[in-house]
Amino acid sequence: MLRKILYPFSLLYALVVRLRNLAYDKGWFSSKTYDTPTICVGNLSVGGTGKTPMIEFLIRMFSSGFKSQKIAVLSRGYKRSSKGYQLAENTSSVLEIGDEPYQIYQKFPEVAVAVDADRRNGISTLERTIAPDLILLDDAFQHRKVKATLYILLTAYGKLYVDDLYLPAGNLRDHKVSAKRADIIVVTKCPPHLSKNEKQRVIERLKPRAYQRLVFSYLEYGKAIYGENGPQELAVLGTDITLVTGIADPAPLVAYLKGLGLNVTHLKFPDHHSFSAADLERINTKSQVLTTEKDYVRLKGNVSELYYLPIAHRFFKPDDEVFEKWVMETVA
Repeated sequence: MLRKILYPFSLLYALVVRLRNLAYDKGWFSSKTYDTPTICVGNLSVGGTGKTPMIEFLIRMFSSGFKSQKIAVLSRGYKRSSKGYQLAENTSSVLEIGDEPYQIYQKFPEVAVAVDADRRNGISTLERTIAPDLILLDDAFQHRKVKATLYILLTAYGKLYVDDLYLPAGNLRDHKVSAKRADIIVVTKCPPHLSKNEKQRVIERLKPRAYQRLVFSYLEYGKAIYGENGPQELAVLGTDITLVTGIADPAPLVAYLKGLGLNVTHLKFPDHHSFSAADLERINTKSQVLTTEKDYVRLKGNVSELYYLPIAHRFFKPDDEVFEKWVMETVA
């Protein structure tokens, strides 16, 4: 009923977004290109497609393929306390730069991680101060003021953008037609055993254009959990576990844990949730809490016996070779 009530507003939202994109397509609004190769990773919805794991996948891929190159990541830094351009440093906190940039910096200290809502200013500042060989633009698909070298569009299996509604009735923040700007479309969070028939069904739903590459990926969960004392087996938590999430789509993680035969008590919070004192008090009544890596960087130090389960993007064969070859050749 609520979706039906909000549907007229969704049509209005879609019209406004379509006109805005048309203004960029026609050249009425300008898009700026840069000397530094830039890869844009984004989606058309408000979250839950796996952008951060994809950024991490690209960092590992380029660190292996171009070991002498300097890589930078530029993000908005959603819900951070600071303003303007900020470069992650040893003294930076999760509140200053945001949970996802902080997570990336902690895992890849050799990578320059910066946040700036003004992507033009962020890229210009990185070029002037860091001079990176490659900039990964996190969650920037809808930022038309910048024209990237390569666009990677993510859409979650089971929640394809073609089946979604526009805000506020649905989760789409950009127009479906905008998918034409993608060079590569990645269907994320697929079942680990995806049949050829199911792949074909998705291809027919998305209808990629002749110049686009469509590939399929799934999330691989770590074999160990991590906490203050380093990696440990998941079995240390027992069979009855408490899971705390503040992400857009925790369903795959919950399904994975239940598939292991675990009894999961799920404390679910909104994406990028700022945990209050009452939230922390409630969480601390539980023993040995499991959470996501993104939530771990915000809960660490405030929750005792806290662990996270890492995840990573994995591509089905031969999509893994297609993806890496296409990205590497474009950037090179």
